[in-house]
Amino acid sequence: MTKENVLEALKSVTYPGFTKDIVTFGFVKDIIVEGNAVALTVDITSSADEVKAQITEEATTELKKLGFENITINVKAPQAPKQMSNSMSGKNIAPHVKNFLMVSSGKGGVGKSTTSVNIAVAMAMQGKKVGLLDADIYGPNIPRMMGVEDQKPEIQGNKVLPLKAYGVEVMSMGSLMEPGQSLIWRGSMIMKAIEQFLRDILWSELDVLVIDMPPGTGDAQLTLAQSVPVTAGITVTTPQMVSLDDSRRSLDMFQKLHIPTAGVIENMSGFICPECDAESDIFGMGTSAPVALEYDTELIARIPIEPAIRIGGDTGKPVTYHQPDSETAKRYQEAASKVLAFIDKVNAEGGVDNQAIQPTTPPGVSACSTGAAPQQSSGGCGSHGGDGQGGCGCH
Repeated sequence: MTKENVLEALKSVTYPGFTKDIVTFGFVKDIIVEGNAVALTVDITSSADEVKAQITEEATTELKKLGFENITINVKAPQAPKQMSNSMSGKNIAPHVKNFLMVSSGKGGVGKSTTSVNIAVAMAMQGKKVGLLDADIYGPNIPRMMGVEDQKPEIQGNKVLPLKAYGVEVMSMGSLMEPGQSLIWRGSMIMKAIEQFLRDILWSELDVLVIDMPPGTGDAQLTLAQSVPVTAGITVTTPQMVSLDDSRRSLDMFQKLHIPTAGVIENMSGFICPECDAESDIFGMGTSAPVALEYDTELIARIPIEPAIRIGGDTGKPVTYHQPDSETAKRYQEAASKVLAFIDKVNAEGGVDNQAIQPTTPPGVSACSTGAAPQQSSGGCGSHGGDGQGGCGCH
């Protein structure tokens, strides 16, 4: 028997929750064959005991079929995280979700949705129960990137069942609309949609719900932060100064909304040549690190420009899943591990609290009102009189 025989046999062992096998994922290492004895290591990304047990059982069965009598399988797995409450006080309209991760950006076109997809897939590959909410109402690209653009969600009672792909539960406005249909909505409609995505989608008891936000710092971000305690926030940027200027606003928003900042992901950071694998500096590289330090956080990943990322996004085949050995996939996996560790740290220190950002105006009173009841005014928000104690911050 040879190592090649062992690898061929183990291609029948599918990684739990996925359609690919442990050999294709590159998890099988250090194979030693001596007569009718075989020893090997399976280096997995999940800390779940049931995943380790299933892989060990199925791999042992396949190796016995080859005639091996003495089989040693060493399953290496990351340490299981501590399970903590994600909320001290405040409002939470989706309490069955343990942690909420807001993926934000100061401007559009920086790769925020691509980052959300690959971080979510990486977390699922690491054994977490993950959901991916496409809250970018005006530009819902997640269905295409996850390969579910032709699927429509099912209705169960008065709830909507999320779609599933790559071990991730997925929901997007793009899955509810006709292709090419535009949404011409005011802020109040966006706010209502965000709340419904959290309350009316039949999410499982997720470890993490990754939320791809619209660019900027507006109604959607505030509504989300007031609706659920956001455990962590990520800002996605590119290395150019024009992007970093807007990223500062996103990082400042996290601070004002009391959202713990997990870090910054610098996208389009260098170019990896598909022919020679050399990495070249095009737009700048590492310029996000000083900005992250300004806001007491860190640069958690530099994601290069690599053709496989664009191909994966266009074809619904995320690079983290379909090309796990690529440099980009490895960086997404490392970023996901850092974010999960940050979430564990936040929870270990007592969790998050959105009480301080709840609306303070009484029911039926405009957030722009300055008294106990709405006041008549001929002007807009800035024309109110009174003592300046409004709830919108316009005074």
